[in-house]
Amino acid sequence: MPKPKLLVAMSSVPDLAIDLLRERFDVEIFDFKQATKTEILNKVHGKFGIFCCPWNEIDEELIKNAGPSLKVIGTMSVGYDHVDLIAMKKYGVRLGHTSNVSSEVIAETAIGLLIATTRRFFEANHALITGGWKETSIFWMCGRSIRNSVVGIVGCGNIGISIAKKLNTFNISQLLYTSRGEKPEAKTLGGKLVTIDELVEQSDFIIVSVALNEDTKCIINRKRIAKMKSHAVLVNIGRGELIDQDALVEALRENRIGGVGLDVMTPEPLPLDNPLMKMTNVVLLPHIGSASIETRTEMAVVTAKNIIAVLDNSAMIKEVQL
Repeated sequence: MPKPKLLVAMSSVPDLAIDLLRERFDVEIFDFKQATKTEILNKVHGKFGIFCCPWNEIDEELIKNAGPSLKVIGTMSVGYDHVDLIAMKKYGVRLGHTSNVSSEVIAETAIGLLIATTRRFFEANHALITGGWKETSIFWMCGRSIRNSVVGIVGCGNIGISIAKKLNTFNISQLLYTSRGEKPEAKTLGGKLVTIDELVEQSDFIIVSVALNEDTKCIINRKRIAKMKSHAVLVNIGRGELIDQDALVEALRENRIGGVGLDVMTPEPLPLDNPLMKMTNVVLLPHIGSASIETRTEMAVVTAKNIIAVLDNSAMIKEVQL
C-alpha cells in the first residue's frame, strides 16, 4: 500500500525529523530555503500534510487546493498567525505547533536583548570599531542597570514565566505582568498581575511576549507608548504586529523613550531604509529567538511527531484547538 504524501515547505530540516517522516510518508522536500505560496500551491494537491514554518502562509486557497486528502499542518514554530484557523476548522484539518519546546531559548534571547539595549552594547561596539573610543567622560556609554528596576512582562505564558525566572537573579525591585488571570508561578516569583496600562506606566523595562491575535494586535499602541517612562526600554520577542511600529519610531525620534530591542518587526525582513535601521538606541535581531541548534532540532522532531500522530489518529505533542 502506498504511503501518504507529505510536503516539507523548506530545505535544511534536520535529518532526525526527516528520517522519522520518511518511515511513514512519501516525503517531498523543496530544495531551497523557503517555498513561496505559489510554489506550495503547485505541489500541495493530494498531500496528507504540510510541514511548514512561520514564513509559509497557509490560507484557505492553499487548504482548498490540497483537497480532501489534507489532514494536518505541522508548523515548526510557537506562533501560528500565518495559518488561517477558520479555514482549518472549516476543512477539518488539524494543526500542530511547538509551544513549550522553545520557551527557554526565546527567554534567553529576551534577556540578551534587554541587556544589550539598556547597556548600549551595539552602540558601544560601533564606537569601538569606528574610532569613537578616545577621550571619554565618566558617563560615556553608560546605560541603566536592571538591578532595582521595575520590569513588566506583557503576556505571562510559558515564555513569560521563563523570562520572569531569569529576571529574578537580577535583584529587580518589582515584577509586573499581564495575563487573563493570576499566574501562581509568577506570584511565587513576586510578580504582580496588573492591567496593560498600569504596566506601561510603571515599568522601567517592558518585555512583550504575548501571542498575536485579534485582541493583542497593536497592544503596544500610540497611547500606551505615550504613557511609558522617558527612560523605558521596550523589548519584543513575540510578533512585530504587537507594536504600532510607526508610533514607536516617532517616540524614538523624539527621545520619548529610552530604547528598543526587537527580535520581531513589521515587515520581515525589515527594509534597509527603514528608520529603525539608523537609530542608535535600537537593537535589531533577524527573528532568531529560538535559533539554537538544539532547540531548532527539537522543534523539527516535535513537528514531525505531531504530523505522525494525525496519521495514527492519536494525540499530538502540542495541538492548536480549533
